[in-house]
Amino acid sequence: MKKLILAIIGILSVCISCKNDPQPKPKAFLSLEYPSAQYKRIDFGCPYSFEINSLAEVSPSRNRIPCWIDLNYRSMNGVVFITYQPVKNNLDSLLMDAQKLPLQHTIKADVIEGDVYTNEFNETYGIFYEVDGDAASQAQFYLTDSTDHFLTGSVYFNSLPNFDSIVPAAEYLKKDVRHMMETLRWEE
Repeated sequence: MKKLILAIIGILSVCISCKNDPQPKPKAFLSLEYPSAQYKRIDFGCPYSFEINSLAEVSPSRNRIPCWIDLNYRSMNGVVFITYQPVKNNLDSLLMDAQKLPLQHTIKADVIEGDVYTNEFNETYGIFYEVDGDAASQAQFYLTDSTDHFLTGSVYFNSLPNFDSIVPAAEYLKKDVRHMMETLRWEE
């Protein structure tokens, strides 16, 4: 009888100890894939034009200000807000406002990097701001010809900012914004 009890205890201890110890799951990002960008030039009937991704739907700005547009990326739940203002002896104030806007995100942003952009052939000069972290906007830019035109743009997502979740979409839209900057032409 003693041997039988010891055998049962031995078998039970082997069965119980065979369970796998819980292992922590490795950190990972969403594996979202978006189609390759197909760009087309859009004429907005404004003093500027540029190429946009065919995924973007153009609509007038909610503010209903002429030449302000929204580029909606429905599949990513994101939008690029574009604003235009003519330069009329107010370049300094336009530049200050455009440079202050990214700084409003420093509370939530991990990093804000500004890259100077110059395209003498198209007479476009400005800065592209890349924002990393749980900030409301993931990218912002402004472009000007320094005499007549001033254009700004901001990337936003229609959700609470959670950087880990929006990284693939944010990177995709940042590429689109850079392409817009590179193809911007001032219309006369």
